[in-house]
Amino acid sequence: MYKQYDTIKRVIRLLKPYLPILILSLGFAVLMVIGTLYTPILIGQGVDLILGKGKVNFHGIEDILIKLVGVTVITSLTQWLMNLCNNRITYHIINNVRTGAFAHLQKLPLKYIDAHQYGEMMSRVITDVEQFSDGLLMGFSQLFTGIITILGTLIFMLSIHFQISLIVILITPLSFFVAGFVAKKTYILFQKQSEVRAEMTSLTDEIVGNQKTVQAFGYQDRAIKRFQKINEELKDCSVKAIFFSSITNPTTRFINGLVYTGVGISGAIFAIHGRISVGQLASFLSYANQYTKPFNEISGVITELQNALACANRVFDFMEEQEEKEEAKEKEILNKADGNVELKEVTFSYESGKELLKNLNLNVRTGQKIAIVGPTGCGKTTLINLLMRFYDIEQGKLIVSGRNVQDITKDSLRENYGMVLQDTWLKSCSIADNIAYGKPNATRQEIEQAAKKAFAHEFIERMEKGYDTVIEEEGGKLSQGQKQLICIARVMLRLPSMLILDEATSSIDTRTEVKVQDAFQQMMKGRTSFIVAHRLSTIQEADCILVMKDGNIIERGKHEELLEQNGFYTKLYNSQFG
Repeated sequence: MYKQYDTIKRVIRLLKPYLPILILSLGFAVLMVIGTLYTPILIGQGVDLILGKGKVNFHGIEDILIKLVGVTVITSLTQWLMNLCNNRITYHIINNVRTGAFAHLQKLPLKYIDAHQYGEMMSRVITDVEQFSDGLLMGFSQLFTGIITILGTLIFMLSIHFQISLIVILITPLSFFVAGFVAKKTYILFQKQSEVRAEMTSLTDEIVGNQKTVQAFGYQDRAIKRFQKINEELKDCSVKAIFFSSITNPTTRFINGLVYTGVGISGAIFAIHGRISVGQLASFLSYANQYTKPFNEISGVITELQNALACANRVFDFMEEQEEKEEAKEKEILNKADGNVELKEVTFSYESGKELLKNLNLNVRTGQKIAIVGPTGCGKTTLINLLMRFYDIEQGKLIVSGRNVQDITKDSLRENYGMVLQDTWLKSCSIADNIAYGKPNATRQEIEQAAKKAFAHEFIERMEKGYDTVIEEEGGKLSQGQKQLICIARVMLRLPSMLILDEATSSIDTRTEVKVQDAFQQMMKGRTSFIVAHRLSTIQEADCILVMKDGNIIERGKHEELLEQNGFYTKLYNSQFG
């Protein structure tokens, strides 16, 4: 329950900038309720004007009808203005929350991203925020007006007849008891529902994103079973949540019936004894309906608010995750790296107590081509992550251009690297924009020149709109090789001081690979290059080959030197070439 109150406090803090609009909305709500509650008084007065044969006051009824029309117009207008204010507040708050959540996602360390399912994070940023939006809007639209209606109705009823009003007041606590009981139960259940729904989103994202692999390995049946298991869990918590929320309406309707019955019987007795007019009794019965109706609405709103608060809690928890440490203002900006890279006694682990890199030492001079080879899990990709500062080293030093990377900004460090990875990534936009991803102000001539160097120009020109062809997310109908060539062209365009090539030609046919390798040789001239390779045929011209195993560099040297040592590298080479 404490967590729920904490979430409510955070929602209130979000509301503070929009306090003037909120006050205006409440003002319109009060006017709307007054107009709604004044109508039964006019109707009651009209009833008293037609109480006998030949005793109908047509002039008085005409005046009442004019007033009714005026009140109805004012009530409708204030309701529209109130909804306008509520929609504006909700839109801005949700826009701020969603923008803040997405911005926070950009600042989270890769350690967090790697440790959580993408679908679960998407669920928090998209689905949970949407649920929060729906509940917030319903709260503004119905909760405030409901509370004001209850208070206003009591005031109007007390002004008509005090004793009958007491009957209504005495029965009221039953409605609050029901609302409180449901609120406690539904919050926990809706929170569980949000968590399971996120798990389902994550599974769906996983299966849809890897459908080829799923079908290739015949995983469909097992995927369906996993989905059914999660779906069953979602059904269980949803049914329980729906059950507790659904008992609210019939229970409050029963209490409403008690209120109406109490008002009707007591009002009839007072009317018989002449202590209340028939018109006033009609007004009172109308107020009894007006008074109890908000309890039905509020009970439904409370259920939605519990769902909204549960979703908001998940979003706020996500936004409280520790961001990457903010760069100190005094940190240097690395404008143009000279290509010298040095690692001194570097130690790193993804999990505490499980060292992956241990006392790693490396000295790379400007323009050297450094190849990194070794079995899966030996630390090749980890070394690249450290060079780019996707992760920070735990012990030791990483020095670039004579400066400790801890003393320079991450952005300026990364601008001096060009990366081509084995896994391609293209965004949904034109091919030209994809190539210019790292240099958005590039001219069309520069883009085409880069594509020619990457041997991508020819197939791009054959496409329907050439460089203006819009591709779908993740490359759409482009082949894996074509996507890789576009990613290579992206780096060709920037040509930074240092390059990282992680199996950059793995998805290209042999003929094209020869051409691209020639282009790489031109691109790497005078630039420090780190080449992660599984195919040893691609790195035989490297200035130095680092052979890694279990987080250590166990051998280093040129291709011929390593073969002469007849060590681990020789075994790797022979396994590929016999």
